[in-house]
Amino acid sequence: MDHPWTTDQDRADMQAALARLAAEGAPIPVRATQRLLLRPFEDRDRAPFAAINADPEVAAWLPAPLSPTESDRLMDQVIADARHRGFGLFAVQEQATGDFLGFVGLAVPAWQAHFTPVAEIAWRLARPAWGQGYATEAARDVLDWAFGTLGLPAIWSWTSVHNHRSWRVMERLGMSPLGTFPHPRLAPGSLLSEHVAYRLQRPGTARPVAAG
Repeated sequence: MDHPWTTDQDRADMQAALARLAAEGAPIPVRATQRLLLRPFEDRDRAPFAAINADPEVAAWLPAPLSPTESDRLMDQVIADARHRGFGLFAVQEQATGDFLGFVGLAVPAWQAHFTPVAEIAWRLARPAWGQGYATEAARDVLDWAFGTLGLPAIWSWTSVHNHRSWRVMERLGMSPLGTFPHPRLAPGSLLSEHVAYRLQRPGTARPVAAG
């Protein structure tokens, strides 16, 4: 049924777009921004990815830091999801140094809420890459890809209500806040449970935002 954040038609349009992309099965491309290379994950990324996922500051708004085994499992899942869906998370590489910085890209939540199914834009970068505008730079390029090549009708994002750093990135991207919701994968009442949701409609299709 319709909800202030989304309608039956919104969800049907998203489901149709996801089904189309999965059927097309296009590989993750390589894309370049002014300072960054966005590319598929490779085996050489495992060690630096594990270091990022083990950093307690990086994981401050996640349930917990990841062990090397958990990080490898996550990377395997990212690669498999991209093959299945026709889109996914990009490994982010600094062009000047070749350093692996983390990921930025698109995902589909495995959990259900009143606004799903949706495509989410997400990012996770190493601490030395913070504060340099890398997340915003990469995410803007991903949004161009999402609305242009992929033809997705809307992109969502969410984070803990306490994670102001990610809020600022979402707002720099032009995303609109919708309100808060309890994350279904987190314990009710926990510090991390309450999340804020943002959405950006494909240009030319925006409709009024009803916060709730």
